[in-house]
Formats: sequence, structure tokens, C-alpha cells
Amino acid sequence: MRSDGFFAAFGAAPSFVLNVFFALYFLASVYVYISLVRQIGARTSVSASEPTKTFGLPEAILAGALILFLLLSIIASASRPSVELSARNLLANLLFTMFVVLFIMTFLQLRGFDLSSIAGFFKIGFVRALSTGTILLLAAYPLILLANTITQRLFGSDSSKQNIVEVFSGSHTIAQRILIIIFAVAIAPVVEEFLFRFFLYGVIKRYLGSFLGIIVNAVLFAAAHTHIPSFVPLFVLGSCFTIAYEWSGSILVAMTMHSLFNSVTLIVLAFPELISQ
Repeated sequence: MRSDGFFAAFGAAPSFVLNVFFALYFLASVYVYISLVRQIGARTSVSASEPTKTFGLPEAILAGALILFLLLSIIASASRPSVELSARNLLANLLFTMFVVLFIMTFLQLRGFDLSSIAGFFKIGFVRALSTGTILLLAAYPLILLANTITQRLFGSDSSKQNIVEVFSGSHTIAQRILIIIFAVAIAPVVEEFLFRFFLYGVIKRYLGSFLGIIVNAVLFAAAHTHIPSFVPLFVLGSCFTIAYEWSGSILVAMTMHSLFNSVTLIVLAFPELISQ
């Protein structure tokens, strides 16, 4: 056997092993989330007869107003594509979103809802929420990467970068990067999961059921980011977050997944050589 043929075969072996590994990884990811959806379906049919305090018409009206506001924001963003996100705009959006969250929390408490009980804040401990969120995020990555690959094929390799990603990549001061890191890792996961998973999904689920609720909630989550090339990956990501929340019964799991996902994204942006290697 010639030496060049030997080394060519030797170089092809690791590539084949990696392809097999990623194929098995993807199949395991699909299996995990199909299993979670099946468990959610079985659990829903059993608990349907249990009397629990659920969101009603006042919450539906408030959720409808919030969805209408999101749609108007999306339309306004689409009509002004030249507007760029800056650190100042990011801070203003953050303050406004936190005001909306505090308003909804106050409204629900006045309506007599026990937020900690409904959201499952104390259903599982922090360590378990962290471990569960980590495992489910690892299981979600093949699905997200597949959606992102399809998006890049359709819109181009650089089309899936959202505005906040471009702001972080183009920031020249430590203060701007620290602000973005705090927002993406600590604040956005809490705020967005409360709005989309806890409140909007809770209302949608009340009237449409779990499965349609997951789909509609993921559509809203993806559309709210006002970036068309990222819609499909964000839809998959939002679906995984909602499935994790519904299956675990604790919003902490979805918040953990969201925070970890944003952390990994920022690490990749800060150290692109890790991916190139």
C-alpha cells in the first residue's frame, strides 16, 4: 500500500467518526424533545380534570394588548431597517421591558395569583435547574444548528447576525461590552422568559392547549427579535425553551437555558478562534 494512500485513509477516518458522532448527536436530540413532548401530552390529559387557578379573561386581554404592541413594534422595525441598535437604545429598551414585567407582576398579584407557585420557582432547586437546563440546551443545539444552517443557505453566511450581535462585535469600549454581557446573560433571560414563557404561553395555553401554545409562543418569540434571517433558529430555540418549561414545571429551567445559550454565543463572539480551530 502506498504511503500517500495510507495517510489519506488515516485523514478520512477522523472525518467519518465525526460525521457519525454528529449524526448520533442529532438523532439523540430529536429523541429527547419528542420524548418530552409525549410526556407533556400524557401529563396534560391526566391533569386536565384537576381544578387549578388559571389565567382568565383579564389576563387574556392584557396578553392581547402585549401581543398587539409586539406586532406594532415589528411593523415599525420593518419600516425603518436603517435604524441601528446602540448601547443607549439597548438600555432604554431594557428599562421599558422591566417596567412592563413589573406591571404584569403587580397585575397578577392583585388578581390573587401566587407567582412563585405558578412559575415553579421553588419546585426544583437551583442546582437541579442548572443541570436540567444544561442537558436540555445541549440536546437543543443540533436542532438549532440545523435551522441556522438552512437559514445561512437561504440568506447567506452573515445574514443570521442580529443587531445586538453586531453591536457586541463592533463595540470598542469595555463599558459597552459589560453592559451587553449583563443584559444578555443576566437580565434578558429573566425578562424574556417571564414575558414569553410564563405569561404569554400561560395565557395561550389556557385557550389553545399546550401544543398550539408552544408553536404560537415560539412564533411570537422569534418575531419579537425583528430579524427575519434569524426567525427559524429563534423559532426552534423558543420551542425548546417552552417545552423545557412545560415539562419541568419551573421557569428557572428555561431561564437557565436562555442564559447559557446567550453566554455561549458571547464566548464565540469574543473568541472566534475557538470555532475556527
